[in-house]
Amino acid sequence: MARCDQGYLCEVCGEEVENITDSDLYMRFVLGEIDARHLMNAPERHLRCNPTQSQFIVDEKFPPVAVEGPFNKVELDAEYVEQQEILMTRAWRRLQEVRSLGIPISEYPLPEVLEQKTRKNEAEA
Repeated sequence: MARCDQGYLCEVCGEEVENITDSDLYMRFVLGEIDARHLMNAPERHLRCNPTQSQFIVDEKFPPVAVEGPFNKVELDAEYVEQQEILMTRAWRRLQEVRSLGIPISEYPLPEVLEQKTRKNEAEA
């Protein structure tokens, strides 16, 4: 089956990532970590298959993820953990809402990511 027929397969578990609300790839896009032109060919994972990032999502609708070992957030600097929890939770919530907003993919990223991209484009012009 072609990739377009089966959707994106998780590089960790091999199962299909059925929608963007569970997509590590689109989460990275919302965070500004990946450019839109790479969405079609970048590796995909379920959010839960990337526990070092998803452990920072703190929302009653997202079951907590625990990481064993030195990357567990309880082993990290408290200020860093707090910043990451705020950022990752905002990004996850944004990811949950974008499909219902009827906006183009280019507007999915967090507002500060879009603002930074606009400033960069203006500086290059």
